[in-house]
Amino acid sequence: MAEIILHQYATSPYAEIVRTALGVKGLSWRRVDQPSIMPRPFLTPLTGGYRRIPVMQVGADIYCDTGVILREIDRRFPDPPLTSTYATGAVWAMRNWAERAWFAATVAIVFGARGESVPQAFIKDREALSGRPFDLNALKTAAPLMAGQWRANADIVDSQLAAAGPFLFGAQATAADLAAYLNIWFLKGGDPDAFARLTAGLAHLIGWTQRISAFGHGNPADMSAEAAFEIAVRATPESPASSVGNDAQGLTPGMRVSVMPDDYGRNPVVGEVVFVSPQEVAVRRQADGAGEVVVHFPRAGFWVTPAA
Repeated sequence: MAEIILHQYATSPYAEIVRTALGVKGLSWRRVDQPSIMPRPFLTPLTGGYRRIPVMQVGADIYCDTGVILREIDRRFPDPPLTSTYATGAVWAMRNWAERAWFAATVAIVFGARGESVPQAFIKDREALSGRPFDLNALKTAAPLMAGQWRANADIVDSQLAAAGPFLFGAQATAADLAAYLNIWFLKGGDPDAFARLTAGLAHLIGWTQRISAFGHGNPADMSAEAAFEIAVRATPESPASSVGNDAQGLTPGMRVSVMPDDYGRNPVVGEVVFVSPQEVAVRRQADGAGEVVVHFPRAGFWVTPAA
């Protein structure tokens, strides 16, 4: 089986989700450190323009967004599972909530506290990524309001742990735990004072945070971006599974489509559908200098539209 290559950078909160998933599984993997801002000359040709981090690579198959990365890790390495036998849908629904709704509050608090120290190059890159100006005054204004929302979301986690612990759905950490931990990890590193204040009295959450952190990141070994690119050059995409019929949009293999996130980083990736299901769409495309690759996306949180 081809090895997992994770394109990431150390301070990426979404990469921390995947790193911790690899720790839960106890896996060995290759770590490719990418810059936190563009350009990424050896990664962009593989993704076809998608510019968010992390990206997982297995040979010439490229996985974009944690929504599909976590499912693919679980498919390849099912023990221990990242879901629950009695609450599979709830696990993924909670993962979506934690990565989007709760994380919006986390971002406002962190950048409201440290926005003045953020380098201008990073600000300009994120303005291009989001399509909106980086308004430091707005973030500072929003931070106190978001503190109440952050605590409310943290209280949901604490209450669930009190009922189900030691993890959100029982004895084993799931994708929901990893996504919720994103908010703990980012707030604790970005604004420790706010973290201490907003988690005061949430004993179940604090204990759970320590248990998640103890998983570590598995066994990473560094790899250069150039070496990862060369692996894609030499590899052939894996044969796709049979697509699931009755697609809500009528997607079928062979259709030419454009895929992009629905919130920010709306850089379209164009290719030919090779696999489609309610949770995933995978497109075949020609990567500049690397030949044929297949790029995989989750359906939730992404738009798929016909392409010329």
